Amino acid sequence: MDISFQLYSAREFTPWEPVLERLAQLGYTQVEGYGGNYEDAAGFKKLLDANGLTMPSGHFFPMEQFETNLNKVIDTARTLGMRRLFVPAVPPEQRVSDAVMWQSIGERLEAIGAKVRDAGLRFGWHNHAFEFAACADGRLPMDILLNAAPTIEWEADVAWIVRGGQDPLEWIDRHADRITTAHVKDIAPEGECLDEDGWADVGQGTLDWKSIMAALRSAGVNLFVMEHDKPSDFDRFASRSIDAFRTY
Repeated sequence: MDISFQLYSAREFTPWEPVLERLAQLGYTQVEGYGGNYEDAAGFKKLLDANGLTMPSGHFFPMEQFETNLNKVIDTARTLGMRRLFVPAVPPEQRVSDAVMWQSIGERLEAIGAKVRDAGLRFGWHNHAFEFAACADGRLPMDILLNAAPTIEWEADVAWIVRGGQDPLEWIDRHADRITTAHVKDIAPEGECLDEDGWADVGQGTLDWKSIMAALRSAGVNLFVMEHDKPSDFDRFASRSIDAFRTY
């Protein structure tokens, strides 16, 4: 199975040349891009090619660039060989439980998605935990978002669903037709890995990834991206995670 790696996880361990070389040595065949990789898209593509890596997906933040400079976003994606483009978050000041705001964001995402698909690419949303804090009317922002943007894809970050106090298996089952891509990361036992914000290498934490992977595969997910938001050791995280993932 082709296994991808979110390059945001290695942002503190650059330069990129040895990072990409090491990922290829470990058996990764794909990476997922983020803003830090896009300044010289053509140059970064050469680094990927030199290491036999592809970049089928990428994160683009903030969302507004799709509305104000879509041509640049599309050009960047095409240069790097991406097929799936995801908005990974909203700014901190918008990470609140405001139903009207989330309805508006969803409607904007729906409009963006139509334009991205017209360009021959795919488009979706990547969650964190703030989408699972109930609004005053009891609805969850994630539900509002998916309802307001019925044609966009969902890149499910399973560990953030858990940190949002939700059951990931229930969400995967309920939205199997929307989830196309998944972030694979783990949560450390309570009180551990505090220097890494409580995240763990895949297989070293508390999530039941065997059951989660079975559910994701059943839902038709076909792109799995290893991620750790704050690893203290890039090589340790990358190697442990791909070894664990191969057993699921």
